[in-house]
Formats: sequence, C-alpha cells, structure tokens
Amino acid sequence: MITSSKRSPLTYLVHATVLFLVVIWTIPTAGLFISSIRDKDQLSVSGWWTALSTSEQRIVTRANDPETQTKEGDLFVIRGNLLEGGSGVVVKFGSSSLKPEAFNVETLAELKKGKTLQVSENGDYVLSSPDEWRGSRGQRIFYTAEIPPRFTLDNYREVLGTEGLGQSFLNSLTVTIPATVIPILVAAFAAYALAWMRFPGRALLLASVVGLLVVPLQMSLIPLLKSYNLIGEFFGVGSKTYVGIWLAHTGFGLPLAIYLLRNYIAGLPREIIESARVDGASDFDIFRKIILPLSFPALASFAIFQFLWVWNDLLIAMVFLGNNEEHLVLTGQLRELLGSRGGNWEILTASAFITIIIPLCVFFSLQRYLVRGLLAGSVK
Repeated sequence: MITSSKRSPLTYLVHATVLFLVVIWTIPTAGLFISSIRDKDQLSVSGWWTALSTSEQRIVTRANDPETQTKEGDLFVIRGNLLEGGSGVVVKFGSSSLKPEAFNVETLAELKKGKTLQVSENGDYVLSSPDEWRGSRGQRIFYTAEIPPRFTLDNYREVLGTEGLGQSFLNSLTVTIPATVIPILVAAFAAYALAWMRFPGRALLLASVVGLLVVPLQMSLIPLLKSYNLIGEFFGVGSKTYVGIWLAHTGFGLPLAIYLLRNYIAGLPREIIESARVDGASDFDIFRKIILPLSFPALASFAIFQFLWVWNDLLIAMVFLGNNEEHLVLTGQLRELLGSRGGNWEILTASAFITIIIPLCVFFSLQRYLVRGLLAGSVK
C-alpha cells in the first residue's frame, strides 16, 4: 500500500518566509559588493542593479596642453582622445557648460576666434586654431558618452593603501580574537562547575548569571571604566591598552556564555560522567577529555555571537582605546570615512564590504553548529 504524504499549508508558509528573509538579507550584501568593484564614475550616476548595462555619462574634461600642438598647414592643431583609450561611444559634445550637448559627433563645431572642434564616436578629437594655442591649460570639452560596464579593484587598493583601513583591520583582529577566546575558556570552566559539581551557593550563582543577562551595557560601562582606570593607576598601566578592552568584552560576554554552555553541558548523558568518575578520572580530566569535545556545538554558537558583537562594536572600542590612529578599529575608521569622504561612494562601499568579510567567513564556517548550540538544554 502506497501512501502519499501531503505537506500542510503552514509548511509552505514557513518555507516561503525563510526564503523571503534570505532574499531580503542577500540583496543588500550583493549590492554592496557590486558597488565596491564598480568604476567610481559609473557608481556616481547609476545604481548597482544597472552594473551590467551600458550607462550614459555626462563628463567634462580638458584637452591636451597647448605644448602638444602641432602645425598642420596654416592651422595649429591639438589632438587627443576623450576616453583616454577606454571603451565607450561618444554621442554628443559641446564647449560650454550652458550647452554641453550642442553638437553631434563628427560635426565640425565652430568656436570663438576661428577655432574649431571635432569629436568622433571613439573619443578622438581635433582642436584647430589659426593662431597659436596659448595658456597653461587645455580647452574644456563637454561630452556625453555611453560607457560599458567597468569593474575594478582600485577601490580596495585605495582603501587598504591610503585610507588607513589596513591598520584598522589588524586592530580589529587584535581586539576580537582574544575577546572571543577568553570568555569561551572562562565560561566553559564555570559552566561545567555549575552543571556537574556540587558546592554551596551554586543555585544562587546560577540565578546571578541569569540576572546579569538583562543588565544594559550602557549602565555598567562608566563604573567599569572608572574601576579599570583606578586599577591602572595603582599598577602604573595606561588606560588605552588592548588588555582593558579584552577584559571589558570578557565581562560583558560571560553571562550569555555561561548560561548557554551550562544548559548544554547539563544536558549531556549523566552515565558518561559517572563512568569516567568510576574509572578514576578527575573533574579536570572529565572536562578536558569528555565535556569539551562534546560541547563544541555550544562553543561554536557562542563564538559566532561574541565574534560578531565584538567585531561590530564601536562604543567600547572608543571608550577603552580612544580615537587615535594607532588603535582605531574598523568601525571607528569607517565612521571617520563617513565624515571625511561622505561623497566618495566607491570608498565607502569598499570599506563597508571589507568590514563584513571576516564575520561572513566566521558565520558560514560555524553556522551548522548554531542551531544545535541554541537549542542546548531545551529538550530532555
């Protein structure tokens, strides 16, 4: 007997909702990446969704310097190419900002004092004059051209080379990696103790951990900074150091880490722990050889949250590291670019995409453990 299973409408609704959310999150990321590798002139006149189509651009440039002129018969001639050897088709041109599209290509345009200008579709132009060209700058030429799609990595080279983002990238890694590893190490020991070790006050400690989950970061930041400065003055250590921000992120991340890991470790089979103790294993041996390997999904899920939170943090970095270039993190550098280079979209898009490359790699490498870690202890 063959039975056919029918999916309920709710199943299709869930799948459609998930697909919708995936598309909503993917489109902005794809748009950011496409914008970051586009030519800056095309990016300024059209959206990323037109990246594969020809764009019409209105451009003003100057002809070659009068020093390049040659005498051909009775005329002084300056030759050049508006597109500078690039691809594209010129459709209109002019010599005045009031009429930038006054002439069609191949038309001999008459300028002042007997001068003429002729522009071809491929961008070649010829300026001629009965008198010798003088001055230090060339004649202005306005033209409209249809430019095919252009993609380049120059935006990333400029950002990493001249905008200081390379140093900020290293600073963010210096802050994020220890601030992710340290809470995991401390929380793993604490979670094992709260799950499997019997000692007075364990329930009170667990309740305190749960209560700390709802403490706002902003409320505890100023007392924490004052305490850190007092300790630094007592030991003669400066306040603007990486140690301070590592400790701050560790303190803010520990409650969630302990709660998450404790739920997972408490859900492990009791028989495994008791068998190890019967065989003479100490708590440290049980933790190192049994608990840690079995708790990798929970460790990975917390590592994702902690890494993303620290990497995208700006408030704590500004408080504990300051705003100097030596310790400025990526989010701080991006804020500086928004203030100083707000009109340079190619710089901002390349900078923004660089900031999300590492979080994306971390998420996709550990995402298979995310759901298992989040569901830790929810089912017995």
